[in-house]
Amino acid sequence: MSNTPETPAALNRRTLLGRTAAAGLLATPVVSLLGACATSGSDETTTKAEEGTKSAANPLGVAEDAPLEVVIFNGGYGEKYATDVHEPLYKKAFPKAEIKHQSTQAVSTVLQPRFASGNPPEFVNNSGEKLIDFGSLVADGQLMDLTELWDAPSVDDPSKKVRDTVVPGTVEAGSFNGKPYVLYYVSTVFGIWYSGKLFKDNGWAPAKTWSEFTALLDGIKSKGITPYGYAGANAAYYQWNVILTHAAKIGGTDVLKNIDNLEDGAWQQDAVKQAAQAWEEIGAKYVDKSFEGLKHTDVQLRQNQYKLALYPSGDWLEGEQKKDTPAGFDYQLMPVPSLSGSDKLPATAVRATAGEGYFVSAKSKNPRGGLEYMRQMLSVAGAKGFTEVVKAPTVVTAGSTGFAFPPGVASSQAALAAAGKDVFNLYFDGWYKELDTEARTATNELMFGRIKADAFVERIQKRADAIKKDSSVAKFTR
Repeated sequence: MSNTPETPAALNRRTLLGRTAAAGLLATPVVSLLGACATSGSDETTTKAEEGTKSAANPLGVAEDAPLEVVIFNGGYGEKYATDVHEPLYKKAFPKAEIKHQSTQAVSTVLQPRFASGNPPEFVNNSGEKLIDFGSLVADGQLMDLTELWDAPSVDDPSKKVRDTVVPGTVEAGSFNGKPYVLYYVSTVFGIWYSGKLFKDNGWAPAKTWSEFTALLDGIKSKGITPYGYAGANAAYYQWNVILTHAAKIGGTDVLKNIDNLEDGAWQQDAVKQAAQAWEEIGAKYVDKSFEGLKHTDVQLRQNQYKLALYPSGDWLEGEQKKDTPAGFDYQLMPVPSLSGSDKLPATAVRATAGEGYFVSAKSKNPRGGLEYMRQMLSVAGAKGFTEVVKAPTVVTAGSTGFAFPPGVASSQAALAAAGKDVFNLYFDGWYKELDTEARTATNELMFGRIKADAFVERIQKRADAIKKDSSVAKFTR
């Protein structure tokens, strides 16, 4: 992607992040969500952070020989972008520094003991099913304020601050109470995915209306292919995302804002009920009940085998399935269809955001090295290298210039362009892990036929109310 106004993709990502609301941390008493880390991880017992002399070549004052530990979530984007691109860039800038690399699919399992002992790694890719929610990390004082990074001169042009090289809204997207703590690095679009080849071979077209959607599912079912499905064992949030995306289209984006802000009755709004009722029927008629016990990779493999037609996910899906995708499969994204002509948003509206969160540990031994690692990530070389490895766009405006994306990401970028101003996002799952867990459980019960829509919204609302009343939980708003 180019940083010129004439480039549609650049406009897409500016539109995307320009509408990403910043999180505000309320002044609420907080009990640590990381366990008993306040004592053992206190400043008194933590090794003094290493610092070097600031200079034009070292604007953040990194100790040139200080070790740096990098922990990467090994999921849809893998770890090669770190080992093959970002870590070598840091090593080139600081050749005396030793880099320790670790990858994991269970970030919280690996890192919570480290935070509790006061010995966290410098740089963390906090993502995946088993992440540590950012709200608790902010509340516990575990995250480095990124203001100095954003105000530092960029790697490529010292006359420009780092904040001036990324799409508008990037800094705000990772801010809490006005302070930036998280770098969201990847442009992410959500929707329903299908094989362009399967659709072409059968004469099917992506649906825009609900009647078109159910007719499409009937046609798929008649061919002996499972029409729709997701993995209940570990990815039920893929489906609650679809339900809430549908609710936003039906009732407008304030539906999601009310949910995020824990407003009274937010989950029981008519738009949420209508969306839940619509998807309850999809679950009853078109979903393989065995999927509830499967993990995301199992269900995604079935789609690659042409045994499943439609699958909800974000546009990391194509890269994640690279090894199992047959030639000519042609991933394509379909936005969630409209329910009726009275919907507040058009069928083209999508949920999209800057995704994949990264942070620097404030209590690590070399936090300035962590900030510099981010500065290298946000260089043109860092962004282009990432895009070349994982085939996904970053928030660096010049990072994807001239890059030809694979079919799936190209289709998600086209969907983002078609959405125009009708792009939205939600935040509750990152703010309140307990509420996300409840939504996942209720979604499985709804989609696999154990409860109705009324019980679905009632159950999640009850948990949201309990969280709202719990003074020990840090509250966020937008």
